[in-house]
Amino acid sequence: MKIELNVIGLDCAHCALTLEKYIAQVPGVISANINFSTSKLFVDVEEGNYSKVYKDIIKKAKEVNPSVKISKNKDDPSKIDICGITLYVFGILLALIVMFVDVNNILYYAILIVSALCMGYKTYWKAILQLRHGKINENTLIMLSIIGAVAIGEGGEGLMVIALYTAGKMLEARAVNYSRKSISSLIDNQPEYAIILRDGKEVMVKPENVVVGDTLVVRAGERVPLDGVVIDGEASIDNSHITGESLPVGITKDSNVISGSIVLDSVITLKVTSLYKDSAVSKILNMVSNATNNKSKTETVISKIASYYTLGVILSSLLVWGIVWVITGDITTAVYRGLIFLVVSCPCAFAISVPLTYFSGIGKCSRYGILVKGSNYIDACAGINKIVLDKTGTLTTGKFAVDKVSVVDNKITSDELLSIVVAGESKSNHPIAVAICEYYAKKPSVKVKKFREIAGIGIEYSIDDSDYFVGRENSQNGKTIVAIKCNGKLIGNIELSDTIKPETKATLAELHNLGISTMMLTGDNVGIAKKVASQIGITEYKAGLLPEDKFKIIRKLKDDGEKVGFVGDGLNDAPALTLSDVGISMGLMGSDATIEASDIVIADDNLKQLPRLIKIARKTKNIAMGNIIFSAVIKLSFLILGALGITGMAMAVFADVGVTILAILNALRVLVYKVK
Repeated sequence: MKIELNVIGLDCAHCALTLEKYIAQVPGVISANINFSTSKLFVDVEEGNYSKVYKDIIKKAKEVNPSVKISKNKDDPSKIDICGITLYVFGILLALIVMFVDVNNILYYAILIVSALCMGYKTYWKAILQLRHGKINENTLIMLSIIGAVAIGEGGEGLMVIALYTAGKMLEARAVNYSRKSISSLIDNQPEYAIILRDGKEVMVKPENVVVGDTLVVRAGERVPLDGVVIDGEASIDNSHITGESLPVGITKDSNVISGSIVLDSVITLKVTSLYKDSAVSKILNMVSNATNNKSKTETVISKIASYYTLGVILSSLLVWGIVWVITGDITTAVYRGLIFLVVSCPCAFAISVPLTYFSGIGKCSRYGILVKGSNYIDACAGINKIVLDKTGTLTTGKFAVDKVSVVDNKITSDELLSIVVAGESKSNHPIAVAICEYYAKKPSVKVKKFREIAGIGIEYSIDDSDYFVGRENSQNGKTIVAIKCNGKLIGNIELSDTIKPETKATLAELHNLGISTMMLTGDNVGIAKKVASQIGITEYKAGLLPEDKFKIIRKLKDDGEKVGFVGDGLNDAPALTLSDVGISMGLMGSDATIEASDIVIADDNLKQLPRLIKIARKTKNIAMGNIIFSAVIKLSFLILGALGITGMAMAVFADVGVTILAILNALRVLVYKVK
């Protein structure tokens, strides 16, 4: 029996993996999988034993991670922990008393202990519970660092450690919860209702309750909830969020319509051809949900080394005590040198500087309008070697512009031709009509009568005694052609194209200079794709793609060992965004669902932010690795000197506090980094 549960309180993928491991060991559980991105727990349990297993799962989760809540109901992950924040602020106030007010020893230690508990009680409790399960991680590191600081009389330093660490965890939890909420929002972004005809009456039902063969009614402005074939009506539909095709598509009787399409200008009646679970939009949403399972569960560097580092320090400390005791015969000297060993190896430099470096990187990105949903995505961006980009709305503006006006009938001028065309097009809301009217930018000098818009074909109208038709012809050389006819005779053509963003070509060139290869994917036809590719300087592209095609291409690239970043702006890009190592959405042009599915959002919709993002990410990772190497080398040197009795406690404090301060200052360099 398979069940789906909601998980609240997970703030890192590493914690999710740990919890998943222990839940899988609960009696009656066959298998367990936690989707960290969507905050879902999928459990396969033995038949007939659900109630007991469910209670045992909740109990085990609390034992492993007291911050986690598992339930059948969906809670809001972004809910603010008022109690936790209040205790944290109170702890900060007590810490200020410890550091700046002269109090006696008993009161000093009482305030110190209360302050440390208020700011880090969750961290200590996690460390204790996880130690019971033989797990040593960064919670253990923090707890040991505070104990070590207090042991040498540096209580203020210990409070600083827990204050900065807890603040960082709060910020990280907010970023993670936002990301999780966003992806869950995309998965829930499905049609709320469908209107079907039953006994000649319109009935509103859930899409899941519609069966194949039902008659579906969709009005202008509504989204088609299920796949179907038109049995009555004509209309223009917007498929841009499904196929990436920027042009509206005309549909008539017997036309196939896929779910997710938006009807623009009329009422149509459809015969349903597939169940909701088999519809196009449902498949897209399912791909997004499943793609998060395929994504690498990135850990921060400190989380990766934490258990090995702490265990190694503890064992090495015991070894130092034993060796010094045997050699000197003096247990006091042995304890003193062992304490020096623990103080020097206090992980403050790692536990504070590395997360601070990544948070600084996130802050630096935000100054440029690059919104990063978690520190792990900064790390992932630094390793990208291929960026795949959607065309419409990403490399191009997604808006039509007139390129050329050609007059066939020499009896009229181009201005007169445009006046005739705009007189009719001004009555239409079609994107091509809007583009032509914006190009002419004047009020037409003639008036029309008998106006009629033929969905997906064009418009018909009369001026004086002449009948005019304005409509699309087949695209040529990557351009959209609009033909103008008078009384059935061609009198002119207007060429339009989706305009390329001014920064596109320079951005791609800069990415290539950074050693990153690029690829363009589009739902448009090959002719348009080829023309755009040649104009922007991209050699690798694929055209005529559906969402599943983009998804498959990204998966193939990842299987080939590429570290892939995907940039897109439509619902059709959501599966590829989620599957890629880093999904980047274009803010202003992007759909809400796409922005929510992505890992990084470029708020100002400017492609030039891509190279900037890569540079900041690489700088951030280099500084983080530099802090790790610098701290490790210094600490290792002083560990050896301390074990040999060459350095005392004062130098041990320097090796701890001094290295920590230097590492923090180095981490803050990200904030002042000038991106060239």
